[in-house]
Amino acid sequence: MKFLCLAYGDEAGWNSLSEEEKREALAQDAVIRDRGNLMSAVQGTVTSVRNWGGNLEVKNEPFARNELPLAGFSVIEAETVDEVIELVSNTPCARARGVIEIRPCWNLDDDGT
Repeated sequence: MKFLCLAYGDEAGWNSLSEEEKREALAQDAVIRDRGNLMSAVQGTVTSVRNWGGNLEVKNEPFARNELPLAGFSVIEAETVDEVIELVSNTPCARARGVIEIRPCWNLDDDGT
């Protein structure tokens, strides 16, 4: 099963970590990537697209308001959510006073069903 993981955190949280804690957190990112999973940090620019009732609205602001900005994401293949929790629990955002949202994804066959 695939899980979308949204990582929220800020520079202040990252800067609060020691150099050793930063190295450990970045090493955990490498573990997730080495498993063949997609993971990336994101830029601060946000474009929100809404098409409610045929009224297209494009804004350069996030749709959802969060205490912390979106800092990155990953798509992780795992058997269970517990396996994903174990993988992301020591990543930079989780360690630096941020939060990781884990969302299971629908598995679609090649024909879209």
